Amino acid sequence: MMEKKIRVLLFKPGLDGHWRGIMTVSKALSEAGMESIFFGFKTVEGVVEAAIQEDVDVIGFSVHSGAHLEWAQELVRMLEEKGVRGDFLLLVGGVFPEEDHNELRRIGMDGVFGPGTVTGDIVAFIREKLGRVEVG
Repeated sequence: MMEKKIRVLLFKPGLDGHWRGIMTVSKALSEAGMESIFFGFKTVEGVVEAAIQEDVDVIGFSVHSGAHLEWAQELVRMLEEKGVRGDFLLLVGGVFPEEDHNELRRIGMDGVFGPGTVTGDIVAFIREKLGRVEVG
C-alpha cells in the first residue's frame, strides 16, 4: 500500500530576510522524498490558510530576528482559533538562544532546531513523529 508523500510548508515570518538555512532544509526534505513547499515571506494568517488548503502535514518556519517566541505563539494561537492545531507537526529553526528551546516546545512547537542542525536529523524527526517512511 502506497502512502501519500509527507507535505511540508515552510515559511519565513514577516520580513526576516535570512533565507539560506530554510532553503537548505527545503532542498533536503525534497531530496528525502517529501513534498516541500517554500511559501516565502508571509504572515502567519496567510500560512495557516495555505496549510489548511494545501493539506500539509508539517508547518515549519525559520527565525533570525529574535522574535521566535512571538511568532511561535501567534502560529499556535491562530491554529487553535481555526480548530486545526492537532492537524500539523510544527517546526521552528533559526538562530535563537538554546535556553529558549524548552519555551518554544511549551508554546507548542513539536521540533526545535538551532544552528548547526544536520538536515538529516530534521528528516528523521519528521518521519518519526509522523510514523511514516517516504515512498517513491
